[in-house]
Amino acid sequence: MSIDLGPLWLTLHLAAVTTAILFVIGTPLAWWLATTRSRIRPYLEAVTALPLVLPPTVLGFYLLVMLSPTAPLGGAWVSITGEALTFSFAGLVIASIVYSLPFMVQPLQAAFERVGPMPMEAAASLRASRLDAFFTVAVPLSARGFLTAGVLTFAHTIGEFGVVLMIGGNIPGETRVISIAIYEQVETLRYAEAHVLSAGMLIFSFVVLAAVYAVNRPRMLA
Repeated sequence: MSIDLGPLWLTLHLAAVTTAILFVIGTPLAWWLATTRSRIRPYLEAVTALPLVLPPTVLGFYLLVMLSPTAPLGGAWVSITGEALTFSFAGLVIASIVYSLPFMVQPLQAAFERVGPMPMEAAASLRASRLDAFFTVAVPLSARGFLTAGVLTFAHTIGEFGVVLMIGGNIPGETRVISIAIYEQVETLRYAEAHVLSAGMLIFSFVVLAAVYAVNRPRMLA
């Protein structure tokens, strides 16, 4: 029995790229949600959380429509790069960013809310700029939130199926991630190979969740 590790490396690459981009996108969004009093906050929170409740096929369908060459976004990408976003690794990245957004934003928002306004006000009283106070005060105090958000986003991206199938299909070396590979193995009755990859995913998921719970466990005073 030989196991093709190509889908594994592609999945890890996708998860790493998605997590890195979401740190850039999700951090300012989470900070704004944690600190704003705007009336549109509940609506933006709802939009951010939509991937948690929408069936992956529904989200994948609308992303497929938006990223198609006939749509404005997909057409602009084709005119710039000469390649379509659908059934490509770039399309998988965009879909993964949307699908994993709440797993980045919600832990960060909760961490920023725990920091509260007092540390930032203290930094401001010492003439620190808002940006300086954010990176020297808020970020260190929210380290657990950043760790949790990064781990959950990475793990969630690895486990994607419905969205990546709708957007990327099953192209070897391009869009065949590990969840698609397992599905294909089951379809072709290659249960031994499916067992190996599925067991690896099961162990990985357990380790990730155990680590997240351990990190976020309240420390008991001696």
